[in-house]
Amino acid sequence: MQEPQENPRRWALLALTSVGAFMAPLDGSIVAVALPRMGPALNLSYGSSMWVQASYLLAMAVTLIPFGRLADQWGKVRFYQAGLVIFTLGSMLAAMAHGGPWLIFSRVVQGLGGSLLSATSAAIVTSAFPGRERGRALGINVMAVYAGLSVGPPLGGYLVDHWGWPWIFLVNLPVGLATFLWGLKLLPSAERAQGRPARMDLPGAALMGIMLVALIVPLTFSSEWGFRSAATWGLLAIAPLALWAFLAVERRTAAPIMDLGLLRNNRLFAAANLAALLNYCALYAVSVLTAVELQLVMGQPARVAGWVMMGQPVMQTLLSPIAGRLSDRIGSRVLATSGMVFVATGMALLGSIGRAAGLPAVVGALAVVGLGMATFSAPNTSAIMGCVERSELGMASAFVGTMRVTGQSLSVALLGGIAASRLGSGGWRQLLRQAGHASAAADAFAWGYRAAMFTGAILALLGAWASLTRGRAHHR
Repeated sequence: MQEPQENPRRWALLALTSVGAFMAPLDGSIVAVALPRMGPALNLSYGSSMWVQASYLLAMAVTLIPFGRLADQWGKVRFYQAGLVIFTLGSMLAAMAHGGPWLIFSRVVQGLGGSLLSATSAAIVTSAFPGRERGRALGINVMAVYAGLSVGPPLGGYLVDHWGWPWIFLVNLPVGLATFLWGLKLLPSAERAQGRPARMDLPGAALMGIMLVALIVPLTFSSEWGFRSAATWGLLAIAPLALWAFLAVERRTAAPIMDLGLLRNNRLFAAANLAALLNYCALYAVSVLTAVELQLVMGQPARVAGWVMMGQPVMQTLLSPIAGRLSDRIGSRVLATSGMVFVATGMALLGSIGRAAGLPAVVGALAVVGLGMATFSAPNTSAIMGCVERSELGMASAFVGTMRVTGQSLSVALLGGIAASRLGSGGWRQLLRQAGHASAAADAFAWGYRAAMFTGAILALLGAWASLTRGRAHHR
């Protein structure tokens, strides 16, 4: 990759893209706190409530790589601006929702906008900064992600308690509009498409989307459909067939949407991405399920739940830069492996906490999870980006993003299904009606929550194994 020239507006571009890096995770974490209030207001079932989260992530998982490839061809800043418009529009539609289907559709629109923001923000920063400043700039960009995770829970709790749940979406409107107008001033100096765009691999993109939908949808709704239902196993059977067809198409396509050679020939790249997938598969449902446990089982108000849940993202925000700098000195494998062990320990602690436990115990367990995430994320990403050629950095970045979003979607589906496995028909509505009181539904969810946390701990340990056995980094 040719060294970019020193862009006089590079710091403004970094600030612009950091807003998008902040908004996407903010919207995920802020919705987690509001779901227990949105459920009764919109008459949501448990499956619909989980789908409010999963639809946003699924839309991102399906479109992240295709949008990234298109942005490389047509201009990254233009696609980033389009992401701001679509994300803001989806937020407005979500605030106007009067039922589950409308809200889920709005979340899909938000997910499409979030995908455009996630696919382009790091690429814009990489293109704008010279090599001597690139690491520092990307570190600030990643800090914005964790800041969004940190601000989301307390902001969501405050807005829900004082203004109502629609305001968790309305808060995005002025931010999105102001950032879009700011981006218009920077567009003339931004990267533009050069040369004739290559033909898009539409069959590959379609098969990848079918595979992800067939995998995530049945896991999301299996608690309502039943694990043995024809719909569940029918869709799950489609997923490997779509994967086989996707691999066959990618081998024969002149310009594939995904470079499979990175997985076949680069052990470090494959193992580190597997570790990232397992990490997010274990981790992401913690915020959703813990918010439900705190409010509907332990009887805490939304604002208290929001502050309690800050234990995890605050640790990530404070310690991620330290872990990134430390990985430059001692290497990434030990740090990434240790981080996954910390995640497993924190989730096991959450699974061990009973309903009568005090809030400090929950905060402490979430802080251990945050410590693990901070120790894992930056070193693992650094290893992935450092083991590929400079001409493959864009593909590597998109692949890491896809592993992250796919893992988050699977986390909501798999661990959410385990948490709801004993609720039965009508159990979710009973839990909403009797929030904070002893009931059969509260006991059922408390059991499912513990089982989900221990399952996540096992997934994290598998991720630690993948990280430990990945091999040494290749210095470029």
